Order: sequence, then C-alpha cells, then structure tokens
Amino acid sequence: MKILSALILFAVIVMPSVHAQIQAYDVEYSAGGDIPLRGYLVYDKDLTEPTPGILVVHEWWGQNDYARKRAWMLAELGYTALAIDMYGEGKVATHPKDAGAFAGEAKANMDVAQARFKAALDVLKNYKGTDPDKIAAIGYCFGGGIVLEMARRGMDIAGVVSFHGSLATENPAVPGAVKAKVLVLHGADDKFIPPAQVEAFKKEMEDAGVDYRFISYEGATHSFTNPAADELAREFELDVAYNPQADHESWQALQDFFESLF
Repeated sequence: MKILSALILFAVIVMPSVHAQIQAYDVEYSAGGDIPLRGYLVYDKDLTEPTPGILVVHEWWGQNDYARKRAWMLAELGYTALAIDMYGEGKVATHPKDAGAFAGEAKANMDVAQARFKAALDVLKNYKGTDPDKIAAIGYCFGGGIVLEMARRGMDIAGVVSFHGSLATENPAVPGAVKAKVLVLHGADDKFIPPAQVEAFKKEMEDAGVDYRFISYEGATHSFTNPAADELAREFELDVAYNPQADHESWQALQDFFESLF
C-alpha cells in the first residue's frame, strides 16, 4: 500500500513536571485517505544530539493517557517517543465493547494497520531530534500484538517489545523476514493467552530464526503494567490486574533491551 506524504502539525503542550526539560507535542499526520492520525511526540529538549526513537502502540482502548504516560517515561530515559494512533482521528474507547470493535477492525485489515504504523514511523524518523537509524517500537496488549505483526512483516526497525500482547497470528514469521530483535514480556497467568499459544509463538520464532527473548512473570495476568487495570476489572468484570513487581521488572527489561540494542 502506497503511503501518501502528509502535512504534520505540531502543537506544544505545557505539562508541569519535575522533569522540566521534557516537552510534548500533539502531532497530526496521515497514511493516505481522509482519516487523520493523531500522535503524541515526547522528547528531552536539553539533549543536543539525535536520540533513538521509540514508537508506542496503545492498548485496545486507544491512544489514551496511559500510552502517553509511557511515551513520557521513555523521554525521561533519553529517547524520542511517539505514541501513535492505530484507529484514526485519535479515537479512544471507555467501554470494552467499543474497544473490542476498534481493535477488531484494525486487526481485520492489517494492510491498513501497516500503513498507519509506517506513517508514524516516517514521522518519527523525520523528526530532527531522532536518529533515523535507531528506531524501535513497543506495544501494550493490542499494541503488543501489533508490534509483533509489524516485525513479522519485515518492518525496518531495530527491535520490538510486547507487553502482555497477543501472540497468535495469521501471518507467521518466515526465515529471513524479521529484521527486528524481539522481546516479549508476558504474564504467566494471562487467561487471554493460553499456554498453547505461548508454545506456538516460541516455535514460530525459533523456526524462523528470529533473535527473540520471552520473559514470563509468575503471578502476573493481562494488563499487568497498567495501574488502572484493577478498576477496569471491577467495573467491567475483566480478567485483568495490575502487578507492581511485574511492571517494575518488565520496565527494567525494556531498558536493558534498548541499551543492548542501541
């Protein structure tokens, strides 16, 4: 699918923080067509050299405050981070039915999803504070599945990190196709990802010769990195829960992965 160039609009956002050097912008871009995509770019304005860039792919809820928080945390580590929009028009769900519909539509047309991911990648690469040769992507839940799909499709990025993401695919990796190194951070008690799916994923990666690492956190279930998971579980009877220890350990694993990658 051909991706059309787009006018990128930046609007500075002033956010109080003890990290006063961190700056955030709303970014509007396009993957072609009439649907605008709305991202959130965060970086450390005091850094004088281009930094590695990280795409952040949201949960099935859409690009909400949680995805933006993770972009902010990456900027605090010295990366340029772009929380991207996989749904278009910055759509955000507050009910599981809407979230499921948004995610289902995105996964049903992976060519469109790839175009939107690639459009965001181009925005990040072309930003003056980004080193275009050092790009990675992370994703949460739905977003974790998306970054794994982009790796399977041979996206030209250095690495991907999936947090409690879906592992199943209709497009299994083939030898030589995956350019990115892969890190999967998984909750051992995640009811949405059965053990058979985990084993199938590992076999897929090994058969394709992918440079990957799979870390499973005992006692952690779906959405273990999101402090809002417990409230969502109560409100909607979802089998999700926040796990502070797994959250901390997985974030450290991400930092170690990026340090070795870049």
